[in-house]
Amino acid sequence: MSVEIKSAKQIKKMQLAGKLAADVLDMIEPHVKVGVTTDELDKICHDYIVDVQQAIPAPLNYHGFPKSICTSVNHQVCHGIPNNKKLKSGDIINIDITVIKDGYHGDTSRMFKVGKATVKGDRICKISYDCLQIGIDVVKPGVDFSAIGQAIEVYANKQYCSVVREYCGHGIGQKFHAEPQVVHYADKNSGIIMEPGMTFTIEPMINLGKREIKQLPDKWTVITKDRSLSAQWEHTILVTDTGCEILTLSEN
Repeated sequence: MSVEIKSAKQIKKMQLAGKLAADVLDMIEPHVKVGVTTDELDKICHDYIVDVQQAIPAPLNYHGFPKSICTSVNHQVCHGIPNNKKLKSGDIINIDITVIKDGYHGDTSRMFKVGKATVKGDRICKISYDCLQIGIDVVKPGVDFSAIGQAIEVYANKQYCSVVREYCGHGIGQKFHAEPQVVHYADKNSGIIMEPGMTFTIEPMINLGKREIKQLPDKWTVITKDRSLSAQWEHTILVTDTGCEILTLSEN
């Protein structure tokens, strides 16, 4: 299993793609409010990516996915398909953005709270954010990729939350999904050691209840089996000589 080491020129393209993906999330934030539909959010993001950024929304038609962004609400874990259902006060929503610019992918997601947040919604959004940061903190040259999941699961368990195991982070570049797979739970050493120039996502999905999930008949949307709230944050990461750079960090 080989993990691509990006050249300086490739890294510049990854930095641009990552910045654009983060910009989409900044742009859409004021539109995430009570009464808006996820379909409307999808259209706003699509038009911004295509018309303003002159980029490509990677999810659109990817293995048949019908929309330009993923919108996962409340107990939806990931890959929610935008539709005409209106958001209501107390909802939490993950918006997952991947853009392609000059052939390279930038992939990021963020949680948004709609209207007046609930105690449970606040809690799972914060814990999942902390899980992402804890995973990022271990990234540096010479570290086995398994250290990411080890750190995340230890923290999640201390918070009495669970980590989804069926989906993971991934290498990224000219390909949307490449090696390595980056699991978010404690596992044996992967044998894959981080090196400068590697780019990949960290994107832990954290459930307020049990970790078991199921896929809906639409073949995309994944929900928690116990219908507990789920939350996820995602960044695209570059391993540097001394640590790491978050390529999808918002400037706001």
